[in-house]
This record gives sequence, structure tokens and C-alpha cells, in this order.
Amino acid sequence: MKNENTGKIQVYTGSGKGKTTAAFGLALRALGHHRRVCIIQFLKGGGYTGETIALRERFPECDLFQYGSEAREMTEASAQRTFVEAALAHAERALPSGRFDLIVLDEINVCLHERLMDTAQVLSLLERKAPHTEVILTGRHAPPELIARADLVTEMRKEKHYYDQGYPAREGIEF
Repeated sequence: MKNENTGKIQVYTGSGKGKTTAAFGLALRALGHHRRVCIIQFLKGGGYTGETIALRERFPECDLFQYGSEAREMTEASAQRTFVEAALAHAERALPSGRFDLIVLDEINVCLHERLMDTAQVLSLLERKAPHTEVILTGRHAPPELIARADLVTEMRKEKHYYDQGYPAREGIEF
């Protein structure tokens, strides 16, 4: 029987809704079992989402860090690269530290797709993670090399979305 305490690598990708939501759901589950959780959000900032508010207010034992601005579309490329470098440096300290049972690297796949960081660098980092640490990497366009390395890959695929019918994002549902 394989060791159940070996941390796995999970990838949540695809064009559908729910990648970050699924990762935060697993973080909540881990917190419920008194596990130590670290969430590093790449290119996300502002903190005004229900999940970030709830984690900060009700789960102070969860380390949550955002590296980005609220208006990503208006952020200059040089600033985005600075945010990504800071988030990656944080991940490079957290993964091998052994302090965390679960680490979420939210939207890192988008950074890889947009060539804001190197896939080989992320794969090397995953090899240095603490053995017990579970890692979730989210975002559209996960590169094939990351998918090949992962122990679990879930692709969220959009069949239908109310955004396409002109409905806006709703507080408490989309953010």
C-alpha cells in the first residue's frame, strides 16, 4: 500500500468556472481537519471576494497572500511581472519549508501560459516541495508538462454560462 501521507500535486484547469472555487473548497476541508494551509494568489489583488474575506476573518491560521492588483487588465506588463516574481519567490520559500499541509498556487497556470514565468522553474520547484505537502495549481491553459507531472488533473469545461447571456458577476456566487 502506498503512503497516504505523501502530498500529491493537483491541477485544476480549463475554460470553465470553478477552478479557484474548488481549490478554496479543498483548503476549507483541510482547515476543518486542523491542517496548515497557505494560499498564494498570482495576479489577483484587492481581497474583496467572499472566500478571501471569510478566510481572513474566520481562519487566521490560513496564510493567504495576494500578488496583483484589483484591475488586472489595466496593470502594466512590468508591474504584472513584478507581482509574479514576488508570488513565485513566496512559493519557493513555502513549498520546501514543511510548514504547510496544503499550498494553493492560484492562477499560476495563467502566468505560465502568458510566459510570465518558466514552466521548467515551476516543475523544479514542485520537486523540492516537502514530501507531505499537497499542492494545487489553478488557472486556464495548464502546460502539458505540468499536466504530465501532476497526480490529479481536473479540467473545468464550460457547457453553458449565464455570462454569455449578459448577466454580470454576482456577489456571493462569483466573488
